[in-house]
Amino acid sequence: MRKVFFSLVFLLVSIYSFAQFTSASYMSNGFTLPYQVMFPQNYDESKAYPLVILLHGAGERGNDNEKQLTHGKQFLIDNFQSTYPAIVIAPQCPLESYWSNVERHQVGRKMSMTFGLTDQPTAAMSTLMNLIQNWVSSGSVNTRQVYIGGLSMGGMGTLELLWRMPQTFTAAFAICGGSDLDKLPVYAKHTPLWLFHGDADVVVSVNNSRNINKRLLELGGEVKYTEYPGVNHNSWENAFQEKELASWLFQHKK
Repeated sequence: MRKVFFSLVFLLVSIYSFAQFTSASYMSNGFTLPYQVMFPQNYDESKAYPLVILLHGAGERGNDNEKQLTHGKQFLIDNFQSTYPAIVIAPQCPLESYWSNVERHQVGRKMSMTFGLTDQPTAAMSTLMNLIQNWVSSGSVNTRQVYIGGLSMGGMGTLELLWRMPQTFTAAFAICGGSDLDKLPVYAKHTPLWLFHGDADVVVSVNNSRNINKRLLELGGEVKYTEYPGVNHNSWENAFQEKELASWLFQHKK
């Protein structure tokens, strides 16, 4: 079945070689995730390429298989089509689900969040893990170079995946996200992480990233932290302009 799946993907690539992103979908245990996939220029299916995964925020949930690229699309195209050739996947979380298992309490625009209430993954997270493993074991991916990042809800999903799949990712970035601090020791010493946050964020408190950074440093992890003064809950606009982000990811290999 896996061979059939990837044969169809490669057929789509050959047919739509002019397109930067191609629509795809993945179903596991009756739950479907639509996603977009981008292959590097001059893609050679006999080679194994790095894999880059981008997780969107809560506002881009749905089933149109388009909104998940509202933020970060140009960053992906500019860096991973030719400069750092990679297979890129951008899945879309359904409207009724969430990447990370977090309790949220929202009053107006201000939101409080509690992590670590349960280790049970959401349906979207469980399917996402299967999708990633499907690609990683496909033979098309260089397993020494698997990178993941996300913004807001996607930043939380990224941080959760690091402890759920601790042997999978080479390096990661999380923009205005949050995490269960008790899970950080699982990956602190073997997954480099770059955190971004705006200090004026009224949706996801900047203290989330500050606390993650502090704890990872205490654990001896490789962590970078960039905080943007006066920036609200749109720090992805700044982060995707960081010229060193793609090169920082790719300087790490297992």
